[in-house]
Amino acid sequence: MLIRNQKDFWSGVMFAAFGLFFAGFGTRYTFGSAARMGPGYFPTVLGVILVIMGVVIALMALSPKAEESKVDRFSWSTIILILGSVVLFGLFLPRLGLILSLITVVLVSSYASHEFGWRAALINTVVLVLLCLFVFVYALSLQFPLWPTFLGA
Repeated sequence: MLIRNQKDFWSGVMFAAFGLFFAGFGTRYTFGSAARMGPGYFPTVLGVILVIMGVVIALMALSPKAEESKVDRFSWSTIILILGSVVLFGLFLPRLGLILSLITVVLVSSYASHEFGWRAALINTVVLVLLCLFVFVYALSLQFPLWPTFLGA
């Protein structure tokens, strides 16, 4: 059996694995019915849908009609930069405030891109900071410190 489209095959395997995980944990809760859903209904149904979708995608990748594609080499530095930026955001938010934490997460995660450019990263940073300020602070009125606590702002 030849895997013609490796990207689709491994994506299907990933969908099926996530689906099994969520469906498995969903069965630990009361299922209920479609009319009166219990806490286990949504994760179980969503998990089953993901498994079915994953199996279909993986099987289509084995078809002789599937477009041939290979999976590129895995880049650990990219994963570390992206996950690290999220961890830094969580660590920095209470100490540096929302604005400096967002600047850090956007710039560090942008650096993970193979097409990194300072101009695009800075434009992304400004747009995302303004969007987050509008949505989370002004529209939803969430209580985040905006600036570092040592500045007294």
